[in-house]
Amino acid sequence: MKTPSPPSPLSILFTTLLFILPALAQFQFFDQMFNQQQQQQQPQNAGSDSLWYRQQYDAVHCDKYLCPQTLSCVHYPHHCPCAFPELEDKVELDDGSMICVSKGGYKAGEAGRKIQLARKGLL
Repeated sequence: MKTPSPPSPLSILFTTLLFILPALAQFQFFDQMFNQQQQQQQPQNAGSDSLWYRQQYDAVHCDKYLCPQTLSCVHYPHHCPCAFPELEDKVELDDGSMICVSKGGYKAGEAGRKIQLARKGLL
């Protein structure tokens, strides 16, 4: 009976790589996945110019009136929403436009009343 020959170094290397490579690939996959999540979580400063805003503005399709503050598409300028309604009161002006005014702790509608008084020269 013939005794089996010892495995060659090449076959040992091949067998070892057969087990190691899938494990390395799996670790690389998880490493990339977690690194991408960490990169997405890091905030980045906005640019100091208006390029981002202009790109967003140019990309919006609106066949009516495009609100410059929120990029909302509405029928009339005074229909524009405030960007931060929880912090701002919307005040419609007599000329058909609108402005958003900080609530600043006033009672509901108080900012609008003060603006109307100021426009009349009473405040």
